[in-house]
Amino acid sequence: MTTFTRPASSPRIRTTTPFDATSTAADVLAGLDLHGRRAIVTGGASGIGLETARALAGAGAEVTLAVRDRAAGQRAARDITDSTGNPWLRVLPLDLSEPRSIRTFLDIWSGPLHALVLNAGVMAPPLRRTRQGFELQFATNHLGHFALATGLHPVLAGSEDARVVSVSSSAHLRSDVALDDLHFRARPYDPWLAYGQSKTANVLFAVEAQRRWADHGITVDALAPCAIRTNLQRYVSEDELARVRAQAGSAGPAWRTPQQGAATSALLAASPLVSGVGGRYFEDCNEAEPHREGTRTGVAPYALDPESAERLWAVSRELVG
Repeated sequence: MTTFTRPASSPRIRTTTPFDATSTAADVLAGLDLHGRRAIVTGGASGIGLETARALAGAGAEVTLAVRDRAAGQRAARDITDSTGNPWLRVLPLDLSEPRSIRTFLDIWSGPLHALVLNAGVMAPPLRRTRQGFELQFATNHLGHFALATGLHPVLAGSEDARVVSVSSSAHLRSDVALDDLHFRARPYDPWLAYGQSKTANVLFAVEAQRRWADHGITVDALAPCAIRTNLQRYVSEDELARVRAQAGSAGPAWRTPQQGAATSALLAASPLVSGVGGRYFEDCNEAEPHREGTRTGVAPYALDPESAERLWAVSRELVG
């Protein structure tokens, strides 16, 4: 009897760029002309969302800031226009923890969409639940963005070289997604485990969305912006931040400026260097290496697991209706 052996597949080439941890969002988009392209940045009123929006607008894109605080969003839009000279800034209200707010946003949006940057988030608050009973971090960081992205899928699919950018974190290394207890009903609530779970969900979303949407002309990737002091840490005291960073020690990521933290988001949203590269996790403007024990960098294997990604998608679709 003849035995046939399947030939070993060649290893996938890791995607790298000329940019690194010191690069800024403006650096990675320098020289690009994004006139005629439209982008949405959630959480675009401050921090890395603001700097991502600024870089996209600086290259000529029309940018919509999707924000909870409309007044803060309008101040950010004026600041971006003043610094870039681009008047094509729009502010729309969006509360990712509130399904009605997401539906209203989707009803308002019309026309093409070339870049959707899923940037907004909440980090390590005390236990809070949405009206639906969902744990706030999972509801905001994952489910809200899932509902927004899937709702915008038709306009993304109708736009040339559409990109979806899912902003995760090195905190995904803290926890896999617990599909049997997403909302901490059976286990004690730990704010950092809940945050880590939501950030792993951000990566798994990119994996499954890329599988489903690649044939529609949409590229989806996830990233870690590394450590930046922004409004995201409003629930975290300086003592708690110091404790977390002491735990990481020298293996933890170094602090970045907001402009540096936004570089990978801007790269994935618009750079031709990563055109067509999807379903991957980036940090410091390059595809991340597999996580090594004892470090706080790289991507955990469970965050890229296609079966977990498919299961999470099914659960998420059921939860958001």
